[in-house]
Amino acid sequence: MKETATGEPEPHEGERLKGPPLGEVLEFMRLLWAVDHGLQSTSKRMESTLGLTGPQRLVIRLVGRFPGITAGTLAQILHVHPSTLTGVLKRLEKRGLLERKSDPLDGRKALFALTESGRSLDIPSEGTVESAVQRVLARMSRNRILATQDVLTALAQELGGVPAPAESAEESSDGKPDAR
Repeated sequence: MKETATGEPEPHEGERLKGPPLGEVLEFMRLLWAVDHGLQSTSKRMESTLGLTGPQRLVIRLVGRFPGITAGTLAQILHVHPSTLTGVLKRLEKRGLLERKSDPLDGRKALFALTESGRSLDIPSEGTVESAVQRVLARMSRNRILATQDVLTALAQELGGVPAPAESAEESSDGKPDAR
């Protein structure tokens, strides 16, 4: 490994370029925080340019892919508690982008679909988190993408944000079938 003029090891591609060496764990955490900051900043910018935050746009895109989806299924896909999603769904519904219908098989459940206005926003758009992700993924090999997904999935599982593979969607954490 080459050294810089200060005697520190020269960073590899993608590594931190200035400041003291942080070590693998702190450097990884620093990058996660940078991604989180970028997501938040882009989401605010999207709200002013597109009229939708990042999470609202993701819901629009998912409902567009799965018309008639329930709030519970959306929450599972997004790895959030259904109550976290309630505000987003209500705001999109109030703006006329989503429509809510009762599930004919279970009146307690609501099914969501895009309205005509919602469908007009369900298209790839520049300046979105999605477009940034798409540009980055286009530059990466399939192996790098899969390896990154593996690391992020393992981290999400370790932090409790994603169920571990052994825990099926049909079972709750106590091993009993879920009452959904």
